[in-house]
Amino acid sequence: MMNKVVFSFDDTKIKKLKNKRNILGGKGTNLAEMGKLGLPVPPGFIISTEVCEIFYKNKKKLPSKIIKDIEKELKNIEKKSSKIFGDLKNPLLISVRSGARISMPGMMDTILNLGLNDKTVEALSKKTSNGRFAKDSYRRFIQMYSNVVLGIGSHLFEELIENYKLTKGVLSDTELDESDWDGLIKNFKELIVRERKINFPQDVKEQLYGAISAVFLSWNSQRAKTYRKLNQIPDHWGTAVNVQTMVFGNMGEDCSTGVAFTRNPSTGEKAFFGEYLINAQGEDVVAGTRTPQHITKKAKNESGSKVLSMEEAMPKVYRQLKLIFVKLEKHYRDMQDIEFTVENNKLWMLQTRSGKRTAKAAIKIAVDMVKEKLISKKEAILRIDPNTLETLLHPTLDEKVDKKIIASGLPASPGAASGKVVFSAEEAEKLNGMMEDTILVRVETSPEDIHGMHAAKGILTSRGGMTSHAAVVARGMGRPCVSGSGDINIDYETKQFKAGNEIVKEGEIITIDGGSGKVMLGTVPTVKPEISGYFSTIMKWADQFRKLKVRTNAETAKDTKIAREFGAEGIGLCRTEHMFFDEERILSVRQMILSKSISDRNIALEKLMPHQKNDFKEIFKTMHGLPVTVRLLDPPLHEFLPKSEKDVEEVARSLNLGAKEIRDRIAELHEQNPMLGHRGCRLGISFPEIYEMQCRAIFEALVECKKEKSKSAIAEIMIPLVSTDLELKILRDLVNRVAKDVQIKNKLKIEYIVGTMIELPRAALQAKAISKYADFFSFGTNDLTQTTLGISRDDSGKFLNDYVDHKIFNKDPFVSIDEDGVGELVEIASNRGRKQNKKLKLGICGEHGGDPKSIEFCSKLGLNYVSCSPFRVPVARLAAAQAQLRR
Repeated sequence: MMNKVVFSFDDTKIKKLKNKRNILGGKGTNLAEMGKLGLPVPPGFIISTEVCEIFYKNKKKLPSKIIKDIEKELKNIEKKSSKIFGDLKNPLLISVRSGARISMPGMMDTILNLGLNDKTVEALSKKTSNGRFAKDSYRRFIQMYSNVVLGIGSHLFEELIENYKLTKGVLSDTELDESDWDGLIKNFKELIVRERKINFPQDVKEQLYGAISAVFLSWNSQRAKTYRKLNQIPDHWGTAVNVQTMVFGNMGEDCSTGVAFTRNPSTGEKAFFGEYLINAQGEDVVAGTRTPQHITKKAKNESGSKVLSMEEAMPKVYRQLKLIFVKLEKHYRDMQDIEFTVENNKLWMLQTRSGKRTAKAAIKIAVDMVKEKLISKKEAILRIDPNTLETLLHPTLDEKVDKKIIASGLPASPGAASGKVVFSAEEAEKLNGMMEDTILVRVETSPEDIHGMHAAKGILTSRGGMTSHAAVVARGMGRPCVSGSGDINIDYETKQFKAGNEIVKEGEIITIDGGSGKVMLGTVPTVKPEISGYFSTIMKWADQFRKLKVRTNAETAKDTKIAREFGAEGIGLCRTEHMFFDEERILSVRQMILSKSISDRNIALEKLMPHQKNDFKEIFKTMHGLPVTVRLLDPPLHEFLPKSEKDVEEVARSLNLGAKEIRDRIAELHEQNPMLGHRGCRLGISFPEIYEMQCRAIFEALVECKKEKSKSAIAEIMIPLVSTDLELKILRDLVNRVAKDVQIKNKLKIEYIVGTMIELPRAALQAKAISKYADFFSFGTNDLTQTTLGISRDDSGKFLNDYVDHKIFNKDPFVSIDEDGVGELVEIASNRGRKQNKKLKLGICGEHGGDPKSIEFCSKLGLNYVSCSPFRVPVARLAAAQAQLRR
């Protein structure tokens, strides 16, 4: 006995379903719910996500039992709408749409006006006394069905329409009459025969099952797979299919269709935001084939548009819509994204879902909704995607600089970006692979472009509104976007676009500002962002709930300052080698490395010492009473050696040696596998004088801070790449010896602790023995991932994607911690270390310290802190609060 898998929107069994969304998909669940709230929803039914799985197991065919259920529900709709499917007097027309459990805007297929054929189109024409409308609906159906089910490119049909309009001398589709559409329908059918060697199907049942199958198949389309991969949506979820009675926005001037948000999805302002088109179908608004009008009078006036807003053109329907917006927001307790149609002045609701929004809007909406008592502080924190916060901390255009503005469009997704112009998603992806910034320029983006939109720094389209595919996807990805820029004319053939008198070719640089909709020639400098009061409020709330401390990885005064401003509670990783690459110092570093004798080496170290001391002093002062973990020299020495002839000669002169001697010494130091070579604590064992100089610099910096009465940081000295307890014992003794020496000399007590970085599997397994000599463990998960998986981070780009595609890894293990392997080693080391040493402090300082999923794992293990790059600090603060709340 099979479970019930087909449900009408008003089915009483829906109420009893557990996890409705997983079975009915988001769209179906919300349609049923809107019906229950008494809103006007056209009758329809849902084919559940379970059928998607059955369909794929059944060789991509619908089983006869399910076909029977569908036909039963179809009879139901016929009864409710008093129309009959395929009838020659009063035909029922339906739409077939996808509905995954999480909204995937534009990623899967939709077919409207299904049930039209050469005969029913005449019946529709008679019934509505509107031949133009009937033929317009038929040509749309042929176009969509051919694209979705028969796989014929939509542009081929668009070209036929454009050419026809040119011949007739008209600009807009709405200027074509019934006989024009008749001619085009004939051309469309000929195109289908030419492309697919079949006639357009006239049997309405064949149309229906073709459409349902196509929606299930679109779950596995390339664009849907890419979207799922980018948003970590599991492949096995599948999609539901919604079959619904058609209502028409294209029957004349008392009809319209629109998309609206209950608040502004770009800024979060509490004001209705949306667009509509008179005499059109929903796809026209979303696909951006016509540039739509504003819903509210206020928005119309602000944009300087002369065309009437919906509030002015359809005041009665607008008032009704306004009440529905308020009702839906109260019910769902979130900002809603709504699709509606008006047929002969009657309003119908076609969809509601939680709206995609920018990071800035998400924060404002969450804080406002707490003030409005719609949601709690906890819910507000859980609603914001930590990964999107970084977009708020990034630059906007410098107002003071002269800009050459060549075009403007709609400000669809905020932020500023400069890059080379590319006209295809593939080119954007290719250049991104070569570390080049690009701006993807398209007439309108389609879901096929998703990989290029992700690779580009920004998106510019010449058609489409604020609710078009480009706008919605860009906002979700945090990419700046300017849409519907009618000022630009794009020519894909010659790979250039024209804006007024300017011609911009592929590869030339432009800047777009998604906040103002402006397009500029060349690169425009940017300025540091202003952090809003709403942002600070959310951060304050997050700090109330989180247990995990958040530190930063920084070794310059500038980075330290930024991290403090973003709320860092200390430094979890200060890499001392970064201080060596300064031009003034690199020569002394090279002298130190290339010296043959200890006395020569000490002379070079003496020169480096004051520089290191000043660096530490700056950082300790900025970190004002907070912990700073200083990692002693870690990379292999050859990284500092001269590469060019000129540099070799300079070092030779400074050491009074011949260039050949220097080259021989460089060859001597060469390593086959430096990553596992003479580095980290191994350098400290071989050349203790290097670590002695670094410790002296640290302790003297602390002494100077004390003498100047400035509140200094608490130094935590970290020994890298330890794999045995003895390495740590020997080097801890060295640190203590230098500390004692400095304290006696200055008659001052210095506060410091010594710990190690756990970045080798053996160290994790030997944590009990190692923790005898450690006050803290910091997990260096970048290297721990490399040494555990035996994968070099620098070379993994060539094959890691294949591993993710084959589900060997769910995600790149250098981005999100591999919980089963690397994670288990972290857990083992934490447990064994703390068993031996109850006071052992535990933290993580790899890139994973800024990844929300990894932070949740650290919180679960009970680590004391995570450390990440300065711009990720707010991300980590929010993710740590969410991890705590989810526990």
